[in-house]
Amino acid sequence: MKVMPIRYVADVAASARFYKALGLIPGDSSRSGNWTELNGSGGMLALHTARMAEQDRPGRVELSFETQEPLEDLAARLAAAGFAPEAIVDESFGRSLRVVDPDGMLVQVNEHDRELYT
Repeated sequence: MKVMPIRYVADVAASARFYKALGLIPGDSSRSGNWTELNGSGGMLALHTARMAEQDRPGRVELSFETQEPLEDLAARLAAAGFAPEAIVDESFGRSLRVVDPDGMLVQVNEHDRELYT
């Protein structure tokens, strides 16, 4: 599983230039330009256009992970451990699962299908 924090930003291109100057390596991007990934040796940073709604305002960071494991297996393991994941959702980038951690933070796990958005 790969750690992938999602940083909501006002301008994806400007933020990508900043993080590139910081040393991250540009990766896949959505065709729309609302999403881009920057790779580092320890994981990935995803930039997403903020829509000014409370849940994705500029400056907010969401904890997310990318997995190659089938989400059904992960959901079963979480449920067996006493954590109730939300239903698996089909997204424009693949599928995702959300679950609340013990402190109430929403955590998202993604199964990316690179063919859907690159």
